[in-house]
Amino acid sequence: MLVRARARIGERVRLRLKRGSAEEAVEGLLMPRFETEVGDYIVVKLKTGYNVGVKIDSSTKIEVLGKGEEPHFTRPPLPQRTPGLPNVSIISTGGTIASKVDYRTGAVKPALDADDLYHVVPELAQVAEVKAKVMLGVFSENIGPAHWTKIAESVADEIRNGANGVVIAHGTDTLGYTAAALSFALKESPAPVVLVGSQRSSDRPSSDAATNLLASTTVAGHAPFAEVVVAMHDWISDEKVAVHRGTKVRKCHTSRRDAFRSVNASPVAYYDITKRSLQVASEPYNERHNRKDWTVRSQFDPNVLLVKFHPGLSVGAIDWAIASGYKGIVLEGSGLGHVGEALYPALERAAKEGIVIGMCSQCIWGRVHMNVYSTGRDLQRIGVIPLGDMLSETALTKMMWAFGQEKDPEKVKKLMLTNIANEFSDRRSLEEAVQY
Repeated sequence: MLVRARARIGERVRLRLKRGSAEEAVEGLLMPRFETEVGDYIVVKLKTGYNVGVKIDSSTKIEVLGKGEEPHFTRPPLPQRTPGLPNVSIISTGGTIASKVDYRTGAVKPALDADDLYHVVPELAQVAEVKAKVMLGVFSENIGPAHWTKIAESVADEIRNGANGVVIAHGTDTLGYTAAALSFALKESPAPVVLVGSQRSSDRPSSDAATNLLASTTVAGHAPFAEVVVAMHDWISDEKVAVHRGTKVRKCHTSRRDAFRSVNASPVAYYDITKRSLQVASEPYNERHNRKDWTVRSQFDPNVLLVKFHPGLSVGAIDWAIASGYKGIVLEGSGLGHVGEALYPALERAAKEGIVIGMCSQCIWGRVHMNVYSTGRDLQRIGVIPLGDMLSETALTKMMWAFGQEKDPEKVKKLMLTNIANEFSDRRSLEEAVQY
């Protein structure tokens, strides 16, 4: 049918369709079909920029409205550099911010490298002297403790080689875990380390990739603080980018551009997209410094398990952790930090084996308080340590990091109870609490 119409990829076409007694028309650019699907449909790109699959049959008529060319990516010329700007290194690890649609399968895949990102966001040349490199090309669900070590060491190399700040392009799904891990590994960093992602791929009209990248580069080059932070949209519209502390941020929505929220804390800063200005919103913070004696503590031990308590959770889960050689368990308990009493004997066996057990809450807001009810006091007698308002993903990465620094479980417990990277927050005021 396409051959008879002499329709080629990239040309503007009109499809006339019959749906019962009614007739409708769809216009757009003809796109390659997904080879992994059935063949009785045609893909066109609408004026909105979105692709749509149109089911066809023998009554469908195809008309070519205009010539075109097959879609492809052409790298634009480099923007003119502005002298005297801070040096910012962009490290690409993959994710949606560095991806586009694979028109063969219809899937979003890593495709744009960090240099491409620099070319397609020419405004970067007005805020920093950018150096870009590709470190990884994977989706964030494939990033783990071994990658955190490599990323931390790569960031340290960039700073020691003159970078005034580092941006890490990262997939959003596990961005919070990496941010927390780097917060501990790069605690003494003299410059900002900004993790940034995108909820919408760069080929979509609603993409947040360019604005997030511009904001994160501005933070890396110009912010007065030297902390690991996450820069993502503060709202669904293009108004502000919120800069969240790496140990206090969680992805709270699957697809919205404002998916990330600071939990039990306020954002460190905001970037105004319209005014292109940075406003520091939270103090105190770790200031930039020029000390040469700062160190990277980038070792992580992955033998830590995160267990979400639920009604009916079998004691076999804890016994399996003991048998499997796990050194630590982070419990995500209910409410103020509780689990079913049926688990107590297994937790006691784990504690006697030297396994460090920490307690976080499943609740998003608030903190564990294991002295309110007798059940919480019983768990503490067993050896479970309360972790305040620490997020469970932060507690997991911190315990992996702690075991990377110390082998003695008692020293690991001491590290877990020490506020190292602002992972613990002071109790919030009534005015702040009612916001939630």
